[in-house]
Amino acid sequence: MTDLKPARILAIETSCDETACAVLENGRALLASTVASQMDVHARYGGVYPEVASRQHVLSIVPVIEETLAKAHMTLGDMDAVAATRGPGLAGSLVVGLNAAKGLALGAGVPLVGVNHLEGHIYAAWLHAANEAPPPEPQFPLVALLVSGGHTELNLMENHLTYKRLGATLDDAAGEAFDKVARLIGLPYPGGPSIQEAAVEGDAAAFKFPRAWLEGTYNFSFSGLKTAVLKEVKRLEAQGSPLPVADLAASFQAAVVEVLFEKTMMAARKHDVKDIIVGGGVSANKTLREAFLSQAEFKVHIPPLKYCTDNAAMVAAAGYFRYALGHTDGMDIDVLPAWPL
Repeated sequence: MTDLKPARILAIETSCDETACAVLENGRALLASTVASQMDVHARYGGVYPEVASRQHVLSIVPVIEETLAKAHMTLGDMDAVAATRGPGLAGSLVVGLNAAKGLALGAGVPLVGVNHLEGHIYAAWLHAANEAPPPEPQFPLVALLVSGGHTELNLMENHLTYKRLGATLDDAAGEAFDKVARLIGLPYPGGPSIQEAAVEGDAAAFKFPRAWLEGTYNFSFSGLKTAVLKEVKRLEAQGSPLPVADLAASFQAAVVEVLFEKTMMAARKHDVKDIIVGGGVSANKTLREAFLSQAEFKVHIPPLKYCTDNAAMVAAAGYFRYALGHTDGMDIDVLPAWPL
């Protein structure tokens, strides 16, 4: 671990449809984590309904904070700082978490640290349960592949909190593509787990779906792949054929994973990095994890499944490094360093 001052962070995450709180020590050791999911609430809409999400956060935020402190056997007075997601995310949802964090920080007389949601997904790679031996921490320089619901991008990190964007999606993010394709082939929301489950019985070579390589760049594009699936579905329906859902799911998943993997490996080689981080909700995909973990060229850090989707532990980890390295501006959220969005 980098020689940084010890600190205990309470963090809040409400960027989308999970109300989450966590307590973390020294950037890695997780003492307590609570996530109140709204997945069942939004499933009926086929996606997240923003107004419903913000109202659910209002109902859940105080119980979630209280439960987390109880799990950690601590009080607010034991914290050195409060961290909260400041964006990107749903405006109504973010307001609930940020206002709660402001109140806690003000009441405890400790700094408030604003954390970018994407930065949190990167720092999930540093987490471990406090009662477990810490795994090796990521080594710089490294390439971080972020694959969440609304974001797909590659960043080069040469040290803590330093980011150089190498490439990003030009249209749909990988997570969006999973959700939209799942809907096209009749699978339930959320699309990522549904497609992964269906693909188990499918043939990944059944359909030759396109790969958008965008030669000479580290950018991504998944809208053409989504359109190719749509055209195939319409063709099959016009023939009166039953949809081979498993084959469609497996072929689509293979196309996404191949591009994500190959682009990341290409960037890692080009920039001569030591490690690779894969983070965000799509990093929970089994096929993507296996692709990275089966290669021996680079050490790859992928968080445990419970830290891949939105949670406050990752916000606490990023918040710790911001606090320990002096990247905090107290209660003034607007002047915190911006992430390249």
